[in-house]
Amino acid sequence: MGFVELTEIQARSIPLIQSGADIIGKSNTGTGKTAAFGIPAIESLSHERNGVEVLILCPTRELAMQACEEIKKFSKYMSWVKPCAVYGGASMDKQIMDLKRGANLVVGTPGRVMDHMRRRTLKLQNLKMIILDEADEMLNMGFREDIESILQDVPEERQTILFSATMPPAILAITNQYQKDPQLIKIDEKYRTVDTIEQYYFEVPSGMKGEAIQYILLAYEPKASMIFCNTKKMVDELTETLSNKGFKAAGLHGDMKQTQRSYVMDKFKAGKINILIATDVAARGIDVNGIDVVFNYDLPQDNEYYIHRIGRTGRAGKSGTAYTLVSNRKQIYDMKALSRYIKADINEKELPEKDDILKNKISKIAVRIKAASEQPLRDETKIILEMLTKEGYSVEAIANILINLRLNKELKNIPEFEFPKMKKAAINAVKTSKGKSVKIEISSGRMNKLAPNFILGALVEATNMAGKSFGKIEIFDRYTTVEVPEQDAEFIVDAMDNTKVNGKKVNVKICEKKNDKPKFGGSRSHDGIAHGGDLSRRGGNARSSGGYQKKRKPFAASK
Repeated sequence: MGFVELTEIQARSIPLIQSGADIIGKSNTGTGKTAAFGIPAIESLSHERNGVEVLILCPTRELAMQACEEIKKFSKYMSWVKPCAVYGGASMDKQIMDLKRGANLVVGTPGRVMDHMRRRTLKLQNLKMIILDEADEMLNMGFREDIESILQDVPEERQTILFSATMPPAILAITNQYQKDPQLIKIDEKYRTVDTIEQYYFEVPSGMKGEAIQYILLAYEPKASMIFCNTKKMVDELTETLSNKGFKAAGLHGDMKQTQRSYVMDKFKAGKINILIATDVAARGIDVNGIDVVFNYDLPQDNEYYIHRIGRTGRAGKSGTAYTLVSNRKQIYDMKALSRYIKADINEKELPEKDDILKNKISKIAVRIKAASEQPLRDETKIILEMLTKEGYSVEAIANILINLRLNKELKNIPEFEFPKMKKAAINAVKTSKGKSVKIEISSGRMNKLAPNFILGALVEATNMAGKSFGKIEIFDRYTTVEVPEQDAEFIVDAMDNTKVNGKKVNVKICEKKNDKPKFGGSRSHDGIAHGGDLSRRGGNARSSGGYQKKRKPFAASK
């Protein structure tokens, strides 16, 4: 299969699984997990017909199909290994026939596995090993009850293997209840797949993402790429747009029938299409070598989704590139926060211009002509040349015509517009450290009936930063001060200026000195104490904490 050496997750997992221990493997996508559990799983199978001895649960049908195909490759010369995949959206009768033929290793999605168990077409009384692959995603997709039902119905004397990219409390609850003294295998962060991927973002005018992605695709011409969207509707719209412009693109999402999805994946793997547009869930089970670029058409709704997305490229130590389209200051700040989270640089790139694309196309046409000139003239070519020269066309004129025809074909799909120059958001370069804090001053205070939760809610909404990012909030009669991270101060001022807090438009500036003295009223905060970012845990949002202020008596001006 071309394996040269073990990945870290394989080197650490295989011996422990072979020893019979329960395992918790924490590793991101693209690190070779299928082999890490698949190889010891097939080694554990007996030669006798004992029914199903290994069960592997996966979150999506694509991932179940992929895992089953890999296991078939691992066991090519092991005739007693009978893998079978069971998943929704496919014929139940065919799966029943496969199970009856003596399957001893089953890979499936929780829902379909439960269906077969209820029908008694899948019997697990002889199960020796159960493997939960992408366990966090199965929980995100609502499979917790199915997983627990399956774990309760299989023999207690079994080996339980769990692999997950993240370890939320729900995963830990499952490990505590259903595993016996599990061994934790955590891959060192230096082996994260993001380390082999160059990451960039483009700032794109709102409403012009479709045109921008066309420019980027034309400029960089990736051999195979994936574009991620947050919704099925956007997948369909972008697929139609790119297909109409001559790109070899196809979409993939959960509303498509299994036959459609398989058809699209087969074309993508065969290179008949080179752009796959997908949602996060639909793409979870995709494992295709040679994807050189991943695009985030929409910012993912979760940081872990970003890691899973860009992990489609840069697999098995190879390099790759990821591009993200952002359209406003909030999204730029999201990129900055994301960079801190993954501890890797995400640098800004300028959108390619039409002239750059034209020069690139012309250069490539010249290279092709030069390569073709080294080939001998075909007889048909000589006949055409003779016909045209008799009609008065010179060789130069014929060459001009042919080059123009090629240029028209290459350039016809370049969008005819110019991107407006974006006003750069006031945001500093990406940093991974918290740094010092400074105070900002907001031109509204106690006299405008402000409460700390109103201030914090407005800050969170305007900047999209977490509530805990902000420090002490002090409300005076006519103005308010807030401690903010120094590296983000200009961005926060820019985002907050001329916004409304409790219905009143405010102006915001950075305090000239770190400990500015109050200009109006006393120095006491609204309720006599200073409020930090932990207000977010008490409902630090103007919409969700309206009752917060009513419990307090207003300060009397005379006092």
